[in-house]
Amino acid sequence: MTNDLARWQFAITIIYHFFFVPVTIGLAFLVAVLQTHWHRTGNPDYKRMTRFFGTLLLINVAVGVVTGLVQEFQFGMNWSTYSRFVGGVFGAPLAMEGILAFFLESTFLGLWLFGWDRLPPRVHLATIWAVFGGSILSAMFILVANSWMQHPVGYKINSQGNAVLTNVWAILVNPTFVWGFAHVLLASLITGCFVMLAVSAWHLRTGEHVESFHRTAKIALIVLIPTIVIQLSVGNQLGVIEAKYQPMKIAAAEAQWTSCKPCSFSAFQIGGGANDQTPTEIIPIPHLLSVLATNMWNGGVTGLHELQSEYQAKYGPGNYVPDVFIQYWSIRIMAYLGSLVLLLSLWGGWLLYKDRLRSSRLFLTLCVWAVVTPFLMNTTGWLLTESGRQPWIVQGLQKTAVANSPSVSSTEIWISLIVFILSYIVLGWADLVLMLRYSRRGMAEADAEVAAPSDEAGAVPALTY
Repeated sequence: MTNDLARWQFAITIIYHFFFVPVTIGLAFLVAVLQTHWHRTGNPDYKRMTRFFGTLLLINVAVGVVTGLVQEFQFGMNWSTYSRFVGGVFGAPLAMEGILAFFLESTFLGLWLFGWDRLPPRVHLATIWAVFGGSILSAMFILVANSWMQHPVGYKINSQGNAVLTNVWAILVNPTFVWGFAHVLLASLITGCFVMLAVSAWHLRTGEHVESFHRTAKIALIVLIPTIVIQLSVGNQLGVIEAKYQPMKIAAAEAQWTSCKPCSFSAFQIGGGANDQTPTEIIPIPHLLSVLATNMWNGGVTGLHELQSEYQAKYGPGNYVPDVFIQYWSIRIMAYLGSLVLLLSLWGGWLLYKDRLRSSRLFLTLCVWAVVTPFLMNTTGWLLTESGRQPWIVQGLQKTAVANSPSVSSTEIWISLIVFILSYIVLGWADLVLMLRYSRRGMAEADAEVAAPSDEAGAVPALTY
């Protein structure tokens, strides 16, 4: 019971936190692009739009930082056994994330915020690119640690039975990290592009500052189209990597209980799960699972029954099959929404080419509502990754069932879980209200501010409109 509650608490807090991480990375890049355009062209419209979307970035960072701090404390509070076991490996990237990446990002974000009309233009431009760089480093160090949990490398078990790092380079070139990091960065760009596209589409529909928001919609689409195309390829390669090192995860994603060669991929199924091993498959697509899992047309996939027997022989008695229902539907929700995102972005590219983006009310309306799709894709992607590793917290080395803190009671976790949920509801509502408020505000005040000189007393111009 205590272990399950600790898992629920960590799952809720990390999924909530991951709503903000991709937005921070994606918007930081797009705001930097906007400011670069202003620096090169001198067009004040780009400055207005830099500040406009910079406000949304700041709101997101403020809430994201608060939710991220909880993750650091949970390792010691609820997962002390795990922390002792992996501290010799996990501690280094987490420390680097906090000491280097977070302070780099926050320091340069402050310089960018308060440096308008104070720093030289090139230096000020460099600060927002440094913010983007810091956000990438932060994600990198976290994913280094997480990828080690998926595929442990560069370590040894010391005399106390704990893992210690022996090869830093090994964890940096860990295949699960290399492809997982690329996958997360591309997902972040897609998320940022959809936020910018949705806000721009809303203003284009209302007919406010059409030229300004047409520019930002154009930038979002130009970045989005190649990014989603590349993401499909990277996601496929990540699946091949996971099939090699975590075959249970891929077999569960297709509810493949028996080994197959070649293997089909069902569009969806009726039934399924641990208690229904013969679901009704709807529209099986021949060879697709073979391609996704092995990059070969006739590649074979080992079934869950065979893998269960292998794991029991290697690790001892126990159930090593992850939640098949979660795995099966997570990969499909992510893949199907990704396909819709690709189609929507290609449609937007065609409208942009035909100079009809401003007038297509159906496309603009869909863009406003489609902003939720990358968040759903990111969440199901994390569910696929983390749930698919179970029952392991560190693949092949430590099980989740024995990793929690023995001194923490169920009552204590219940209390903290309720507090977290209530706090996150308040924070989420505040973030949503602020994002919507500043997304919908007009640009009249911005026009006046950009045209006005700096305050003689040296006051920093407001960044909100």
